[in-house]
Amino acid sequence: MTPEEIRAESSEPAPLPPPAAVSCPDEMTAVTRFKGAYCIDRYEASLVYVSDEARVWPHNDLIDGRERELRAVSVAGRRPQGYISGKQAQAVCAASGKRLCAIDEWATACRGPQRTKYPYGNTRKPNVCNDRFKVLDNHPVPRLFKQHSAPGDDPVLMWHPKFMNDRRLLLMDHTTAPTGSFEGCVNDYGVYDMVGNLHEWVADADGTFMGGFFMDTYQNGEGCEYRTIGHGFDYHDYSTGFRCCKDASWGDAQGAS
Repeated sequence: MTPEEIRAESSEPAPLPPPAAVSCPDEMTAVTRFKGAYCIDRYEASLVYVSDEARVWPHNDLIDGRERELRAVSVAGRRPQGYISGKQAQAVCAASGKRLCAIDEWATACRGPQRTKYPYGNTRKPNVCNDRFKVLDNHPVPRLFKQHSAPGDDPVLMWHPKFMNDRRLLLMDHTTAPTGSFEGCVNDYGVYDMVGNLHEWVADADGTFMGGFFMDTYQNGEGCEYRTIGHGFDYHDYSTGFRCCKDASWGDAQGAS
């Protein structure tokens, strides 16, 4: 699906479902479209242990080799999980009975019922979402490299995947924010932080993540049209996160029609 096709499909007017027809889990919200309704997490995902959901996996830890121990949750006020690949995100969504969102599902949910470029409207407003828009002040990668590199180290090394997966990056200030803490970064579906905070993987085996992150929501498209295709599905770094989708179930209204 090309960016133009995504834009056209996610710009269609939102059909309204019959009252109480669409049912989603409490942590998700229903999104309607002519293809049919679906559910999407209200917040970017964090991780808990399958064996004990009260145990939260640290948001800045890689999960390589631990995927089967964890599942995705959508919770307000928690730092979202970074350092995760599309393949890993797919697995932890499945562990919670969900799935990664299709590209058009993600874009439709981001644009909201009014089909705007940003969750809150068509024109970017500073400080509404956790995004710094082409401004490199406070970028964690060069800051951490400057703090810990040895004299003579090649600055190119800071953009190597090994350094980009340094868990200290998301312990720095001016990085991710707790989910939902940017209260204006929401649309009428009640979905938060789809622009900025962390990139969000979608269900594309070739590797696509959407929405930008706390340092950029412009370079690869603006707002809900931001789309990165330069990495494989097994790639991860400090900036990669996700949320889950799920097929909607139907209540009494559909059965009575």
